[in-house]
Amino acid sequence: MQPATDARPPPAAKRNLSWVIAPLVIFGALVAVFAFALQTGDPSKLPSALIGKPAPATQFAALEGLLEAGRPVPGFSSTELATGAPSVVNFWASWCVPCAEEQPLLVELQKRTGVALYGVNYKDDPVAARRFLGRYGNPFTAVGTDSAGRGAIEWGVYGMPETFVLNGKGEIVFKHVGPISADSMQSKLIPAIDRAKSPATSQSAAP
Repeated sequence: MQPATDARPPPAAKRNLSWVIAPLVIFGALVAVFAFALQTGDPSKLPSALIGKPAPATQFAALEGLLEAGRPVPGFSSTELATGAPSVVNFWASWCVPCAEEQPLLVELQKRTGVALYGVNYKDDPVAARRFLGRYGNPFTAVGTDSAGRGAIEWGVYGMPETFVLNGKGEIVFKHVGPISADSMQSKLIPAIDRAKSPATSQSAAP
């Protein structure tokens, strides 16, 4: 008669198994958060690890051939976002339909708040990008390009368009995922800009 054997895995095997399961659990939790935000129709609730932190160290070259009053419109770097005044950074593309829908609202936002807007043209054709701004309006102080998409990765951009509000220290205090609507401009963007005008502002309130 064979002696009974213990089918339980040794402690070392249990530890190895936990190292496999833990990342899967974390990944599953993140997927659930993203799915909830998308299914509820409010992608602005997607989390951002950059809130309250300085803008990522990035530099965006000027959009080729873009002129304003006969002068070239410059690109910009993240260091230019820490000038003591709040600013807004908007990622957009001419091939993005929601971007065309929100562009007139960005023009209105700039007029109503006087805030400096910085545009990042994402993976776009320069001719198409210039035509887009000519058609829908150019509210941007500077327009940089992100032809390879590396800047968007650094900023944690999920898709076009996305908009960031920064305080005078160059810290991101608010992030809006998806196109701005008249309602979100009034209830979220403008209040976020007002909060960013406070020198003590280092992170946004909940959206």
